[in-house]
Amino acid sequence: MTTPLQIAQSIDEKACLTTLAEMVQHKSYTETPGERVLAERMVQIMQDMGLDAWLQPVEGERVNAIGIWRGTGGGKSILFNGHLDTNPVTEGWTVDPWGGLVDDKFIYGIGVSNMKAGDASSLCAVRTLIQNGVRLKGDVILTYVIGELQGGIGTYKAVEAGIRADYFVNSEPSDLQAVTMHAEAFTFVIELQGVTRHLSKREHAVDAIRAACDLVPELTGLTFSDAPDDDHRSINRVHVGTIRGALGREFHEWRPPQVADFVRLTGSGRYGPAQTEENALADLRQVLDGLMARWPGLQASVHIQKSPDRPVMPAFRVDRNSRIVTSINAAYQAIRGEPQPTGPITPTGFYGTDAGHLYKHGGMEGVVCGPGGRYNTMPDERVDIPDYLDMIRIYLLTICDICEVSA
Repeated sequence: MTTPLQIAQSIDEKACLTTLAEMVQHKSYTETPGERVLAERMVQIMQDMGLDAWLQPVEGERVNAIGIWRGTGGGKSILFNGHLDTNPVTEGWTVDPWGGLVDDKFIYGIGVSNMKAGDASSLCAVRTLIQNGVRLKGDVILTYVIGELQGGIGTYKAVEAGIRADYFVNSEPSDLQAVTMHAEAFTFVIELQGVTRHLSKREHAVDAIRAACDLVPELTGLTFSDAPDDDHRSINRVHVGTIRGALGREFHEWRPPQVADFVRLTGSGRYGPAQTEENALADLRQVLDGLMARWPGLQASVHIQKSPDRPVMPAFRVDRNSRIVTSINAAYQAIRGEPQPTGPITPTGFYGTDAGHLYKHGGMEGVVCGPGGRYNTMPDERVDIPDYLDMIRIYLLTICDICEVSA
């Protein structure tokens, strides 16, 4: 009998690359009709493979592609999760972003790393098993969703509709590392109000721009006070993304000889699953209290900015000894001959992923592990071909271990 490892070692590499290239050729920008077209194509492919597959409504015309390869019974189930929507193309590309170009090292395209290579990996792993006549005891559930870039609304809708498994793998790009924890994100707005004077009297002013320059390094170095251990501290981060300063809340910029008396900063924070947004906000306020003490006359405020119609992407964690983690570790070892890097690995640990919804709202154990990452969200976005093909092999072995091959 052919073993799962033998099947993994003999995957049809050309067919797997062709599948991914076709996915790249779909212009599936987030919140555009193209994401539905790709979802429809994914359903067609899964139905052609023999899966029970359908389009799941999310909002308006937006849909997820869901497929189930049903087992014979008696085994554990596994769910693979990844988004189909992509970021827009930026300047600086030297290849066609939708060409699906494959050379001797990489496959290129917008969204190929984030995260169509991960989606194609699970699809090709299942297809390879089916083509080799393998039957499993447990179900394999494929969830190719939209709206990850809007807080994970696609995965949230799938979980809300009752899509569940014993374990999950979220295929966000981690360069094949097993990520066991990532942060929850929040957006904050800080406003600084100083006191204006003409530059000739700036010694008597309270310069909001200079105060902001004093503030940013402190925020950049901040770790939240409720981090219970080094794992949590490793994924704590504060980042200031925008600064605007001028005269007044209307930001009058036509009078540069005057000292700016108003600055607005927006930024993002990251904290772990045992930490709270309330504590993060309190820590930011403490930093601002120190700033006001150093800059007498300065007023500083901070508030969290939320979107009322979008979910918050929660933090996620899984024990390193969980079966799904040890299973994917063993698969990696079998394919690559070395231990798999495992833990709250950054930069992936700073991401928000749909794993948070599967963990918090779905109550499932899982791991984040996918191909791509090092060339993510950049011109000529690409994925190493060996990483993509090895991810298929690793997923295939993980599926066979979790779901068990039926006699």
